[in-house]
Amino acid sequence: MADRQGALISPEEVLRRHHGGPRSGVFTDGSCEGNPGPGGWGVVWVEDDQIVKAAHGADPATTNNRMELRALIEAYRMLPPDHAATVYSDSQLCVKTINEWAAGWAARGWRRKTGPIANLELVQELYELARAHPKVKLTWIAAHDGSRWNEYADALATTYLRGA
Repeated sequence: MADRQGALISPEEVLRRHHGGPRSGVFTDGSCEGNPGPGGWGVVWVEDDQIVKAAHGADPATTNNRMELRALIEAYRMLPPDHAATVYSDSQLCVKTINEWAAGWAARGWRRKTGPIANLELVQELYELARAHPKVKLTWIAAHDGSRWNEYADALATTYLRGA
């Protein structure tokens, strides 16, 4: 996460600066410097403003969409299959992919009417994880609007830029 001057801020600084948004759920974000380029993903699971679990990772050569999908995959992996939760992503593309389009693509043998599915292996993995977690709701959240835990996931996703 960057501040108004463009400097990256740490997850700890996010907690000092931000207090709004949902207090429970699993928040995800992906990041990429260049597209393609080096990227990272971050996930934080919180209950009543307390971190249950957090994770992040990086890829030296990736795209933003791949990192957004990877963050969602890791979010679903964190949760027990019978757990009820809301998973938040600031990627409308990823949310629509799983909530609106993937079932149709799967029914057509993983084909789109207009051409190939980008990042198919990640979409398929995420779709299967979403189906295995029937009590989880995937929801879009606005990026960089001050939501504490969305900003925290963003800071986790950009730790690769700080060398962390």
